[in-house]
Amino acid sequence: MATDDKNSPPEEWKQQTEPLAPSTPTDTATLSSEGLKPEIMEREVWSNKLDFLLACIGFSVGLGNVWRFPFLCYRNGGGAFLIPYFIAVILGGIPAFFLEVSLGQFMSEGGTGTWKICPLFQGIGYACAIIVFLLNCEYNIILTWAFHYLFSSFTSVLPWSHCENDWNTETCRVDHRQLGKGHQGNDTLYNVSVVVNGSLGGAAASTVSSVAANVSWVTSKVAENVSKQISDPVTEYWERKVLGLSSGIDEPGNIKWDLCLCLLLAWIVVYFCIWKGIRSSGKVMYFTATSPYILMFILLIRGLTLEGASEGLKFYLIPDWSRLLDTQVWVDAGTQIFFSYSIALGTLTALGSYNRFNHNSLRDAVLFGLVNSFTSILAGLVIFSILGFMAVRQGVSVAEVAESGPGLAFIAYPEAVSQMPIAPFWSCLFFIMVILLGLDSQFVGVEGFITFVVDLYPHVFRKGFRREILIGVVCVTCFLVGLSMVTEGGMYVFQLFDYYSASRIVLVVAFFECVVVSYIYGTNRFQDNLEMMFGFRVNPVMKYMWMIFTPIFTMTIFIMGAITYSELSYDRKFITYEYPRWSIMIGWTLALCSVVCIPIVFVFRLYQQEGDLAQRFRAATMPTLKKHQVRAGEDLRRINLTNGCTSGTADDFPDFPDGAFISVKDFNNRESEIV
Repeated sequence: MATDDKNSPPEEWKQQTEPLAPSTPTDTATLSSEGLKPEIMEREVWSNKLDFLLACIGFSVGLGNVWRFPFLCYRNGGGAFLIPYFIAVILGGIPAFFLEVSLGQFMSEGGTGTWKICPLFQGIGYACAIIVFLLNCEYNIILTWAFHYLFSSFTSVLPWSHCENDWNTETCRVDHRQLGKGHQGNDTLYNVSVVVNGSLGGAAASTVSSVAANVSWVTSKVAENVSKQISDPVTEYWERKVLGLSSGIDEPGNIKWDLCLCLLLAWIVVYFCIWKGIRSSGKVMYFTATSPYILMFILLIRGLTLEGASEGLKFYLIPDWSRLLDTQVWVDAGTQIFFSYSIALGTLTALGSYNRFNHNSLRDAVLFGLVNSFTSILAGLVIFSILGFMAVRQGVSVAEVAESGPGLAFIAYPEAVSQMPIAPFWSCLFFIMVILLGLDSQFVGVEGFITFVVDLYPHVFRKGFRREILIGVVCVTCFLVGLSMVTEGGMYVFQLFDYYSASRIVLVVAFFECVVVSYIYGTNRFQDNLEMMFGFRVNPVMKYMWMIFTPIFTMTIFIMGAITYSELSYDRKFITYEYPRWSIMIGWTLALCSVVCIPIVFVFRLYQQEGDLAQRFRAATMPTLKKHQVRAGEDLRRINLTNGCTSGTADDFPDFPDGAFISVKDFNNRESEIV
C-alpha cells in the first residue's frame, strides 16, 4: 500500500456511497449439546403494525383520561384549558413518546438494554422498571373495586341507591343535598325575620338586635353541624361496605375477603392475557382497546338525552380565559400529558422493542397523540352530561357534584346512574367500561416489567416455559403487595402509593432521557439511526424538541410542581385525614427508590472503567451496538460492537480508519476473524 494512501481503507473495504440498508435484528440462537434445537428462543415481534399502536393506546389511554382530564378541564378554565393542554402535547407528549418507542425499536431491547446507547445512564432503565412495578401493584386495586361494583350491579335495585342496608347509619338520607339546602334556607329566613323585627326603636331595638345576632350564630352552627351529620347511601356503600374504612393508616385492620377475591380475579385475568407473550396479548388488545369507545359512545348518547346535560357541558367547556394566568393550570396540563402518555415508565420502550426494525413509529406517535386527546375530550362529554343531570335532579350546582379520581368513578357516577331508569343496566355498562380501560393498561404495564427482566437475563428466561413462570411469580408478588390495600386501612396505603410512587418523578426521568440522547449519544447520530430504520429523514424539528424544548418543559413543570408541593392528605366526605409523619417518609422512599438508581449506576459504571476521570467517562458513554445498528460513516473506535456472543471494540477492527463507511458484509468478514 502506498505511503500517501496509508490512511485509506483497503480496496475491498472502500467507502460506500449509500447508508446501511435496514435490516431486521434477530438473536443468535445457541444450540443445545445435541445440536437439534435452539436453547434460547428468538425475541418476539408484533404480528402486524396495528398491534403496536393498539398496545400503546391500550396502555396509555386509561382511567386517567376518564376521571382526571374532565375534572382538570372544568377546574382550570373549561375550554381555555385546552390551550396549555395542546401546548404540552406538542412540547412534551409527542416528542417524549416518539423518543421512547423509537429508542426501543432501534435497540430491540427494553429496560436497561435500551440504554446501551449510553451505559453510564443505564440507571434510567432501572428507575423506569421500579416505577412501573409500583404502579402495577397499585393499579390493579382500581380494577378490584370495579369488579366489586360490577358484581353488585347484577340486581334489580342498586345497593347504593337507598339507606335500608345493614351497613347504613341512622343519618343516611337519599335526599342529603336537599336537606342541607333546607337548613341554609331556614337560617336565611330567620335572619330576614330578625331584620324586620329590628325596626323597633331605641334600646329595645338594640337589645333585640343583640339577642337576635347571638341566636342567629347559634342557629347557623346547629344547622351546619346537622348538615355535616347527614350522610348519603353512595358514600356509605363506598366507605362502610366496600372499603370498611378504618380511622387511619396506623389501623390496617383485617383483610376484606370480598375485595381479596376480586383482586385475585384481576391478577388471574392479567396473567392469562400476557402469559403467551405479545402475540397473544396483542390479540386481546383488539377487544380491550377498542370496546371502551363503543361503551363511551353509548353512555354519551344516553347522557345527552337526560335533563340537565347541557348544564353539565357548560361547566365543562365554557372557557374562562383568566385562568390561563394561573401557573397551576400549566402544571396540571403538563403533568396530565406525562401521566396519560405513560412517559418514563419503561413500558413504551418495551413495546417499541417488539417492532420490526423498519417500522414507522413516527406515524404511530402522531396517531397516538390524536387518539389520546380525542379520548380525553370524549370522556369529559360523557362524564359531565351525566353530572349535569344529577345536579339538576338534586337542585344543586354542577360544582357540588363534580369530583376527580376514585371519587368520580365510585361515588359521583354511581350516584348519578342510581337515579336513571333501568339503573342496574347503566351501572353494569359503566363498570365494564372502567374494567376494560384499566385492564389493558394493567397487563401491558406488567408486560413492560417482564420485558425488562427477560432482556436483562435473556439466557435464563428465554428457555422453555421460564418466561411463563416468571410472569406467574411477578403476578403473585404484586398480589401479595396489593393485599395491604384491601384491608380496612387499605385505602390509605393506596393513596400513599398513588401520590408518591410515580408522581412528578417521571418528569425528572424524562429530562434525563432527552439529555442523554441529545448531548451524550448525539441527536445527529440518532437522526441517522432513525433514517436507517424508516428510510427517510425525520424533520429536524423533532431534534430541537429533544435538545431544547422538551427538557426545558419537563424541568419547568417539575420545579413549578415542587414549589406548590403539599403533603398527602385524604379528603373524605366529612373529614380530611392528615397522614402521620412516618407514613410521609415511606411515601418519599417510594418516590426516591426509583430515581436514585440513576446516580448509583452512574457512579458504578465510572468505577468499572480504567484511567483518569475523563477516560472513564468516555469509556462509560461509549454505545454498545449490533452490526445492523451501525450507521454509515461511524467511527468504530467510539462504539462497542456486539452480535450475540461476539463483541469487540475498535482495537479488534484496525483496518477500519476513522470516518470510513462500512457495510454489513465488511462487518461479517472482520467478525469471522475475531472468532
